[in-house]
Amino acid sequence: MQLTSQQVLPVSQAIAWEALNDTTILQAAIPGCESITATGENAYEVALTAAIGPVKAKFKGKLLLSDLQPPTSYVLAFEGQGGPAGHGKGQATVRLESTGPNTTLLHYTANASVGGKIAQIGSRLIDMAAQKMAGEFFTAFEQQLAARYPAAAEAAAPATEAPAQGVWARLVAWFKRLFG
Repeated sequence: MQLTSQQVLPVSQAIAWEALNDTTILQAAIPGCESITATGENAYEVALTAAIGPVKAKFKGKLLLSDLQPPTSYVLAFEGQGGPAGHGKGQATVRLESTGPNTTLLHYTANASVGGKIAQIGSRLIDMAAQKMAGEFFTAFEQQLAARYPAAAEAAAPATEAPAQGVWARLVAWFKRLFG
């Protein structure tokens, strides 16, 4: 499975980098995350509960950050075991791009493989679950950013509202074309 996307963050690149390396913020933002514990330099143990289709399990896993280029990019390797539900392993590349004093574009590409009962669900359902979890992560991550860095989030508010208006305008135009 591969997931590639980008997300506008309402903070500077330096703050985005700091937040992406803050285990308290990440624990609050990762759906179902129960704990993130540092085990060494750029190494972490993670415990989380995840549901993919009918399969729900507690996963314990490891995260390892490498190729760190502060405050621009890193590679995140991950692996986790969910008992009889299955296991997962993969890698994600994260790159930050400053798009203004208080806006940052986060690009990411993740490649993952799963085994066990989870793999039997089918790739389409797994892809949908991964996209849903990514959406939930970024919603919670932005809430954490606004709570931790309110001045930066307020300064970026007009920049984050503009894309939503663009989406709304495209949706209205689509309905006009559809219904004449």
